[in-house]
Amino acid sequence: VQLQASGGGLVQAGGSRRLSCIASGRSFNIYTLAWFRQAPGKGREFAAAIRYGTSATYYSDSVKGRFTISRDNAKNTVYLQMDSLQPEDTAVYYCAAASFLHDDYYNIKRYYNFWGQGTQVTVSS
Repeated sequence: VQLQASGGGLVQAGGSRRLSCIASGRSFNIYTLAWFRQAPGKGREFAAAIRYGTSATYYSDSVKGRFTISRDNAKNTVYLQMDSLQPEDTAVYYCAAASFLHDDYYNIKRYYNFWGQGTQVTVSS
């Protein structure tokens, strides 16, 4: 599967942004989908994931309550709605996919075998 992320840009602190990631290929509904992010000079960290099947959602502590992940299987698309953005949310955001991923591994990047190209989100203070 190929992933194409979009929606990044410059936003003021306290503002909102919605990222999208569209997948090519078949059987989109068997994939757990996630958003990771990488700030300048830091490693890639987990932000949010949505499970295949149940669409259960998972969030890192740093985004919980501010970000919402969702999916539209009919459109092969996963979204990340980001509200109350802060300068520390500045990062390149990557979407990722893994088929039939075990629930224990949703936040571990090495278990995701498909990645999008990343989209830059910059939050100004």
